[in-house]
Order: sequence, then structure tokens, then C-alpha cells
Amino acid sequence: MDEKLTEEKWQAILSNNAACDGTFFYAVRTTGIFCRPSCKSKAPKRENVAVFSVAEQALAAGFRPCKRCKPTGERLPDAEWVEIMTRYMDNHLSEPVTLGHLAEVCHGSPYHLHRTFKKIMGITPVDYLQQQRVAKARQYLLQSEQGVAEIGQSVGLPNTSYFITLFKKKTGYTPSQFRQLYQATTQAAEDNISAKEASIYE
Repeated sequence: MDEKLTEEKWQAILSNNAACDGTFFYAVRTTGIFCRPSCKSKAPKRENVAVFSVAEQALAAGFRPCKRCKPTGERLPDAEWVEIMTRYMDNHLSEPVTLGHLAEVCHGSPYHLHRTFKKIMGITPVDYLQQQRVAKARQYLLQSEQGVAEIGQSVGLPNTSYFITLFKKKTGYTPSQFRQLYQATTQAAEDNISAKEASIYE
């Protein structure tokens, strides 16, 4: 159970007050990471902060220890750190996500984050983000009537020509071709089912 975020504790977080280390820990709901008050990571939004008196409470609530300030005194395994990164990207596909921004919210340096992500996933964070955005765009193309530009905007690719180019690079089709192909395939399947049903009654 997280505690009340008092003004005193909030100011300690904002000022990275090392004197408060050990008196409480704070977690950020949007990243799933918890820290010591002295952590040098970028200050979170106040409404996203949860406060705990001991690290065990934060762990029990599902938060992972910060890679930078090591609130449990132990190093967060690389695979768990990468899981935090992928979860953040999955939840923010429609927003601009740069390597620098990802490093800020996931509490590490851009270089170390990039190297660790590639070691664990086999691809770079940018490649992963592009894959997820294209996968989400495919869903929108198949399950909605949204236009191509609108879908690009929805998956964080507001430049329509870049979105079309990237989509074709990843799938072999432009968004419009992909949608038409699916619709034609679906129609053919429906026609085939109708023909089989008709033959039953002949």
C-alpha cells in the first residue's frame, strides 16, 4: 500500500535530497520503476508518483528497482530493464519517443540503454518501436475505417509519406495495398463459404 505523498517528500524528490534516502522510496506509475529520493533521474509528474516507506513494499506492488540509483542495493537484471523499456514503448506508441527520452524515463544513459537493449532483444530500440508501430497500424487498417494519414498519426508517425515508406519496408505493401489485399482475401473466403453452403442444399 503506497503512502501519502507529502509536500516535504515531493520537494525531497525534486531536489534529489540524499538526506532522505532510507526514509522513503518513490515509484513512478508510468514507468514501473522505483527510486531513492536522491536519484538523479528526471523528475516525474507528481500525479504519477507513489510513495513507500520500504523497498519491499514497492517490489510487492510490482515496481522494479531503478538501474541508476539501485534502491535495493542490487543491480537490476538487464532483461528486466529491457522489459521496462518495451513496456514503456508499447504504452506510448502514439507519442514521440527518442532514445534520449527513453533513457530519461528508464533511468540510464542513452549509450548503455541502446547497447543493453540490442544485446537482449537482438534489435535496437528504434527498430523495436518501428515494428510495434507498424503492427498497430496493421490492426487499425484491418479493424477500422480510418484513413492512412489518421492511422499514421495514431501510431506516432505523423509524417504520412514516411509512414507509408516505413510500412512498405516492413510489410512489402503500402497501407492502402495492405488493406485492399485483406479485404479481397476476406471477400474470397466469404464467397467460398457461401458457395459451400449453397451446394449443401442443391
